[in-house]
Amino acid sequence: MAREPKLSLIPLGGLGEIGKNMMVVRFGEAIMLIDCGLMFPEEGMLGIDIVIPDISYLLDNKEFVRGIVLTHGHEDHIGALPYILRQIKVPVYGTKLTLGILQGKLKEQNLAGEAVLHTVKPRDTVEIGPFKVEFIRVSHSVPDAVAVAVHTPIGVVLHTGDFKIDHAPVDGQVTDFHRLAQLGDRGVLVLLSDSTNVERPGYTMSESVVGNTFDEVFRQSEGRVIIATFASNVHRLQQAVHSAVEQGRKVAVVGRSMVNVVNIACELGYLHIPEGTLVELEEANRLPKKKVVILTTGSQGEPMSALTRMAMSDHRQVEIIPGDTVIIAATPIPGNEKLVARIIDQLFKLGANVIYEAVSGIHVSGHPSQEELKLMINLARPKFFVPVHGEYRMLIKHAGLARDVGIAADHIFVVENGQVLEFTRRIGRIAGKVTAGRVLVDGLGVGDVGNVVLRDRRQLSQDGILIVVLTIDQETGLVVAGPDIVSRGFVYVRESEKLLEEAREKVKCALEKCEQRKISEWSTIKSQVRDALNRFLYEKTGRRPMILPIIMEV
Repeated sequence: MAREPKLSLIPLGGLGEIGKNMMVVRFGEAIMLIDCGLMFPEEGMLGIDIVIPDISYLLDNKEFVRGIVLTHGHEDHIGALPYILRQIKVPVYGTKLTLGILQGKLKEQNLAGEAVLHTVKPRDTVEIGPFKVEFIRVSHSVPDAVAVAVHTPIGVVLHTGDFKIDHAPVDGQVTDFHRLAQLGDRGVLVLLSDSTNVERPGYTMSESVVGNTFDEVFRQSEGRVIIATFASNVHRLQQAVHSAVEQGRKVAVVGRSMVNVVNIACELGYLHIPEGTLVELEEANRLPKKKVVILTTGSQGEPMSALTRMAMSDHRQVEIIPGDTVIIAATPIPGNEKLVARIIDQLFKLGANVIYEAVSGIHVSGHPSQEELKLMINLARPKFFVPVHGEYRMLIKHAGLARDVGIAADHIFVVENGQVLEFTRRIGRIAGKVTAGRVLVDGLGVGDVGNVVLRDRRQLSQDGILIVVLTIDQETGLVVAGPDIVSRGFVYVRESEKLLEEAREKVKCALEKCEQRKISEWSTIKSQVRDALNRFLYEKTGRRPMILPIIMEV
């Protein structure tokens, strides 16, 4: 009897975390990927720029990877592609704006000519190996967002991507409920659904609410209006431009990523700015304050962003002055709350009026609340359900919602990155695990910073470093010069001369003991010096600096 064919779903990112979304769909010897995102570093990841998924599994199965499909143009869904495409050269499918934003990123990494990009439209179907992939329009905070229906030989896998149910979207492009319901009628094998906002009851407000708030703020403001939001939130930028035109204000754009996205969105026809509205910053600085709106990056308090530099009076062209109104039109990503609070405090100190509370209507989420999530499940009526895109508690909560609307508990799978879900037409199960995790990107280094380096950085940041330098005679083994001690980030040398003098004596004692025991192995001598200093300094200061003995031979 022939074995029933199996379909595997393997999340390599996006489960148990917010960001680096990546889902593997495998049937036989064919693999396709849905999304390829990055994540921003957590507080303990000192010096790390971004975090991308570990793709060891894909590299081991390189010859089977047939293509990558993208749901929309946010960093947590496309940001890792420049790194992944260096190692796996496969075609990428996405909507016009999504690929426009991606091309900007590929250009920065000198990969523009190498990637094979295919533009698709909602309701288009493409064939990737044995998969027929259909793109279905959904609403989100960036235009051109789609859900993906993967028609496999044993059934349909419906991946919602990021979505919300917005009945009055800014661009008038409403979610394709009709197609989702049709798929539900014909039978969806597995539904993978966005869990980001599952903790919020009710419905997410329409993006058009923000436009009304902008109108009101622009009317009441006597000075400049500075709006900080995500560069990719094109709908919000459009509403800011619309309100500016209504109130006779000119618009200037600040921040590299904001300038890039505005240019791409205008070029592709997703952002409509009337002629004469957009001005350079130099010109905006010469206009009456009441006639200016500035669109900027930095809604998350990122240290190098334009808004942070303005708040710290460190921006070359924009100085915050009393009378300015600053709108922070975004909710802090978990972990960024302190950074954002610090920036808000600083802006108030400079005399600006800051509008940042979620209740003020200057930000609405791009993700579905509980009632919208229930609606999606009821439209798709899947046989199996897998919550994705969320921290673990969110996935559990989403699984509970699915049970509430009638999905059997044994047909719901809450999994972690790397776990393999296996489906036939009738049954689904967790069938093992593959390598999955985080690859840290620091500067030009990808994956060369691991736990050991992070641990050292943490120690350096907490207790500093002590370098012990001594010179030993090659023949006699006697100390010719030193020990000299250099302290950085541990104690200030001038104020702690006595402590460092005692530390030198401890080093000399350790060296004498080595001499008495006829120890000539450098690594052992270094270890003895390190141990002696460690004990002494901890007794005296309660701190454990990194101790680095350097021995030179003459």
